[in-house]
Amino acid sequence: MHGRRFDRILTGTAIALILSLASLHPVHAQITQDQAAIEAKVPLPESADLPPPTIADIAAPETTGTTNALNLPEPPDLPPPSFKEATPGAPAAAPPAVTAAAAVSPAPAPVVVSVDQPVMDALRGLISTRLSRTIERKAERTAVEAFYSSHDYAPIWFGINGPTERARQAMAHLRNADADGMDPADYPLPNVAAAATPAALAEAELRLTESVLDYARQATMGRVHYSRVSGDIFYEQVAPQPLDVLSKLASGKDAEEVLESYQPQHAAYKALRKKLADIRRKGGNEAAAQIARGPMLELAVDKRSKQTTLMQDERVPALRQKLGLSAVAGDSFYDQPLAEAVAAFQKDKGLKATGQLTNATVDALNGKRHDRDDQLIIANMERWRWVPRDLGKAHVVLNIPDYTLQVYNHGASIWKTRVVVGKPGTHATPLLSETMKYITVNPTWNVPPSIVYNEYLPALQQDPTVLKRMGLNLVQNKDGSVHISQPPGEANALGRVRFNFPNKFLVYQHDTPDKHLFAQSKRAFSHGCMRVQDPNKYAEVMTGLGMPGRSYTADQIRGMYGHSEIDLRFTTPIPVHITYQTAFVDEQGNLQTREDIYGRDASLLALLKSDHRQAEVPVARAQPGYSRPSVRLPTGYGYSESYSSGPSFFDRLFGNPTPPQPPAPVQRRAQRTTTR
Repeated sequence: MHGRRFDRILTGTAIALILSLASLHPVHAQITQDQAAIEAKVPLPESADLPPPTIADIAAPETTGTTNALNLPEPPDLPPPSFKEATPGAPAAAPPAVTAAAAVSPAPAPVVVSVDQPVMDALRGLISTRLSRTIERKAERTAVEAFYSSHDYAPIWFGINGPTERARQAMAHLRNADADGMDPADYPLPNVAAAATPAALAEAELRLTESVLDYARQATMGRVHYSRVSGDIFYEQVAPQPLDVLSKLASGKDAEEVLESYQPQHAAYKALRKKLADIRRKGGNEAAAQIARGPMLELAVDKRSKQTTLMQDERVPALRQKLGLSAVAGDSFYDQPLAEAVAAFQKDKGLKATGQLTNATVDALNGKRHDRDDQLIIANMERWRWVPRDLGKAHVVLNIPDYTLQVYNHGASIWKTRVVVGKPGTHATPLLSETMKYITVNPTWNVPPSIVYNEYLPALQQDPTVLKRMGLNLVQNKDGSVHISQPPGEANALGRVRFNFPNKFLVYQHDTPDKHLFAQSKRAFSHGCMRVQDPNKYAEVMTGLGMPGRSYTADQIRGMYGHSEIDLRFTTPIPVHITYQTAFVDEQGNLQTREDIYGRDASLLALLKSDHRQAEVPVARAQPGYSRPSVRLPTGYGYSESYSSGPSFFDRLFGNPTPPQPPAPVQRRAQRTTTR
């Protein structure tokens, strides 16, 4: 195009010169006029009001696919000719070589723009200006901002084309949260229109992010914080890190599997989850499996003829089903196999094994029914979320409502015994997880302050000889406080063995001289500590786990009985978990329910139905008090002084840590403390 303009300019200039010369030279005027007349007939391009030529008009044209006025290829973009003077006699300089690379300039690298860039831009703006409106918790807001900024604000749930496959997986899992006893309404899902704007997609991205973070946190720690249920519950809990949750969801192949991993993985929890699904599928409470109360059923044996008369009752088919016996068509007789099964059940539950179907046995078979079995299961599943995820390769589980203690190793129960637990009210056994560090043979019972000041001192005011008759020693310190203890021996309230797992509630497990209590079906009689039916066998099992290669048999433990405390210190501490399972699945796969002796279920279920954001916030609870105020003893009562020069109360309770012991047990004087 520049060439055409230049040609027109040259043509117009030539005509102007010819006309001017004609006017200056008369001799050639006629010739010039004639020539002008001829040239006037030559067609010329239309004149144009063009600016004077610039360097751009002279520059070489670009090498494109266009052609010039003669329809010829435009000349290549070559460097301007050199005006350097040639050396005389020297050959002419060869023109510079032109390569394909020099002829065509390289094109700049293309800029790759994500198809989701509009959503990314909207997400960036939303996070930088309005994040607090969507993400309520400060720690989670910080994690969300760090995660998305480190990923250049690329969405993981909603792109420009709508929800991703990962989003569909996550939303499907949240919709099914009730399978784990959780409320899907607590984890709202975004509703995105088919042609949503980038701003709406960014908003949906953050909404789903908040829901999955809420789910992961509550699946790990519970929807209700345990402190809101009672002050005698304490578990060490570790909340999932929000940044870690988002990273796992973004990198995982299946978002459902990632979210499921935050639920408890305990076998007991999974069994309850399966039973919850079974009950819902069957339509409720499995009422047909309930045994009605009624007249006692037994095998009536005539003393003279020794003949057995079978009693007939319409409850027999349901009783067979409950006990796992084969059904007999049309048979409603209470026969020998059924009576033996009833006796076995009674023995397992601590009832008198008579084989008679009493109403007490019926209640034990049915368990204390809640309004709905599924609600009872949900409450127990929630409590499992409080318990540490890692129970320990070897560990102890004590179930308060079942009055039992079981020792597990590698996931299998290796020993089980009965226990006596705390009385309802202020003496309830606390829920906790700690580690058993040693066993004490021939323990001293150092009476806890609550018993000293609430029970023994009032009795002492009525009868100054009562403590001596009970074999208790009273010592009054210089500050006027009182300490009461009982030396080791057969009559010691702790029996012959104490199992120590130091904790904030100052409770432990121990032997007892009151063996008759283990025959009771309801065994809530203590001040909070847990009495073990067979402590010598328990010590054998625990030293085998906690002192590998140096364990003791039950007979060896029994041979240590005496009047001096002996500590058996573990080289491998064993976790102890005190739980409250009013519903659990037994070895046969049957749902077992127990009486809610401390009223924990009703409180928890009410909290689960309240605002979950408030329910999961811990509350401050008054801690147990161990103060020993000054008291005035009855006139004439003799006592010793300066007990306070010994170890502190907590040290006397659980003992001072000592260096690793030699293989032989450590013996020492009766001085250590215990409680309840």
